[in-house]
Amino acid sequence: MTQLTTIEASFLEAEDADRHVSMAIGAVAVIDGPLPGRDELISALSQRLGAVPRLTQLVHKHALEVAAPEWVDDSNFDITHHLRWAAVPRPGDDPALFRTVADIMERRLDRDHPLWECWVIEGLPEARWAILIKIHHCIADGIAAMHMLADVFDSGAGTTFATEIRAAKEEPAPKATSSPLRLNPLSWPGLLWRTSQTAANIVSQTTRGATQFTLNLLTPAAGSSLHGSVANMRRYSAARVSLKDVKTISQVFGVTLNDVALAAMTDSFRAVLIHRGEKPQRNSLRTLVPVSVRPPDAMDRTDIRVSAMLPYLPVEQGDPVKRLRLVHARLNTLKESGERQAASTFVKVSSYVPFMLSAWTIRLLARLPQRSVVTLATNVPGPRQRLQLLGRPVEMLLPVPPIAMHLRTVVSMLSYADELAFGITADYDATPDVDELARGIELGVARLLARALAHKRPAAKRIEA
Repeated sequence: MTQLTTIEASFLEAEDADRHVSMAIGAVAVIDGPLPGRDELISALSQRLGAVPRLTQLVHKHALEVAAPEWVDDSNFDITHHLRWAAVPRPGDDPALFRTVADIMERRLDRDHPLWECWVIEGLPEARWAILIKIHHCIADGIAAMHMLADVFDSGAGTTFATEIRAAKEEPAPKATSSPLRLNPLSWPGLLWRTSQTAANIVSQTTRGATQFTLNLLTPAAGSSLHGSVANMRRYSAARVSLKDVKTISQVFGVTLNDVALAAMTDSFRAVLIHRGEKPQRNSLRTLVPVSVRPPDAMDRTDIRVSAMLPYLPVEQGDPVKRLRLVHARLNTLKESGERQAASTFVKVSSYVPFMLSAWTIRLLARLPQRSVVTLATNVPGPRQRLQLLGRPVEMLLPVPPIAMHLRTVVSMLSYADELAFGITADYDATPDVDELARGIELGVARLLARALAHKRPAAKRIEA
């Protein structure tokens, strides 16, 4: 039996602390082509999903939580318990699909069985249908869940944006040569000095980052309708933009793709606040931005490996380009401050705390009305190639994040082939304008693209002259 890590178990504890919360993450694949026969689909999904060990295991919790929960094999595992069918109401358009997705995701997974479901959704127009994979967050983070989802399809995960990004960042492996300590004893003092200085710098940066991260968690954001208690029901919506357009904006203004995505999201939150009659302030939108610390050789492992940053996204800035540059600057400041490393250190240190104390602390924090974090924005790099299921092309992939801890709206981003999708989950009562939030993201990218193209044209004219 394998124990859950503290961060994995924390998603179970957060769910236990609030009866209105379901900590399942999901992804929707809309597929073009006739729906296969039920027997054919069950056979294919059984073979592909049943091969993932975590999907055939239960969570076993100890009495009084004297130790962390453990993964145990389900001796009565039956995959047909996890395969479900649903139909969207007419006319079967995107709003109808999104309502069905929200209805499915708001219900908790049954802990008497392995913590996942696979829903086949019928009733979409133009001979299309969808699959919704629903997995408890204690099983996997976004990248691991994306690999699990990709394994459902004909070609598997293949090359993803995550593997490409990680490979580009990896330093070349050192050559197998003799240690300098053995080769030249005269170099020992200098080597030891440089090593000690490097270690001291890392410790100093992490300490500063830990201090800043803690202060951010303790400092409340400006009061707004964006955070507060949540009820049982959910709303879901999605935005889709061209990845080529996002790359163009990134290249013209010298920022990252994630900066562009966050700036478009910020634009939309600003518009929503104004429409609600609230003034966007500098401290209105502190956002939890998870950062993957998953090494290249662990992309397909079902576990959770994340750190985090807590930037204020600049909803107070009305100009799209200035807003983009502010997003870039604030994220860079946090990266240099050591906040990301500090958050990762917190996660590692938590594994040494007695689980009973960790569980009690998590449940207490989940019950408290935290006011420091307003939303969460996670970016999951998806497959670069178009996928197929039983020979039928996957038209789009949409992420579905959970909401909890007084976050009424959460955004997840997922790249797929030539597209970047934003999945938005929101509290049903507090966020009736979730579709406007999705449209605002698309409009935010369009505004930045228009400015980027206008920025390029004068340069092109100078070259022609």
